[in-house]
Amino acid sequence: MRLFVFSRHAETTLNHEHRINGDPSVQVGLTDSGERQARLLGFEVAGLPLEVAVHTRFGRTMMTAELALAARPVPLVEEPLLDDIDVGDLEGRSIDEYRAWKREHTRHDPFPGGESLDDAARRYARAFHTLLERDEQQLLVVCHEIPIRYALNAATGSNDLDAPAHEIPNARPFLFDTNALARATTQIEKLVAPG
Repeated sequence: MRLFVFSRHAETTLNHEHRINGDPSVQVGLTDSGERQARLLGFEVAGLPLEVAVHTRFGRTMMTAELALAARPVPLVEEPLLDDIDVGDLEGRSIDEYRAWKREHTRHDPFPGGESLDDAARRYARAFHTLLERDEQQLLVVCHEIPIRYALNAATGSNDLDAPAHEIPNARPFLFDTNALARATTQIEKLVAPG
C-alpha cells in the first residue's frame, strides 16, 4: 500500500512565544522540546521503509525531518508548494493578533501584503497533486499545521477545512493512503474553487 506520512514540524521558538511566521527566509530554530519531539517522530516511523522525506522551504521542517530520520539514508526533497501561509505584514506578530485579523475577514481576503487562506488552500491542493505524482511508495512529508488540517478535514468530506480537526500537534504522524490524499485534494479544490 502506498503511504504518505504527514507531520507538522516540531516545536519552534516562535511556537513557544505564540508568534507567527510565514516567511521562509526568517530563521526559526527548534526548542529543546521540539528536538525531542522530532526524535520521537523518528521512533514512530522507524519501522516504515521510507523512500523520501519531503519538507518545505522553512528550516523548521527540514530540521524536524533530519532529526527524525537520524542516520537513515532517506533523501530530503524541498517542496515550496507546502510552505506555511504567507501572512505578509503580520509576520512575527502574536497568534492572538493573527486570529483577531482572521475573525474580521473572510477566507478570500489576503493577509495585508500576503496571501489569502483560499489561495494557500489551492496551493496545498497543487502540492498534494505533486506528491501523488511522485514515484515513491512510502513518503514522509514534514510541513505545517494548516496543510495537514486541510487534508485531514477534506479527506473526510468535511465542508469546512478548519473542522472537525483543528489543532494539529507538533511532530505527530498522520497517515494517508493514495485514495485518502486524492479525496482530500478533490475536496479542497471543490471548496475553494474561484467564483
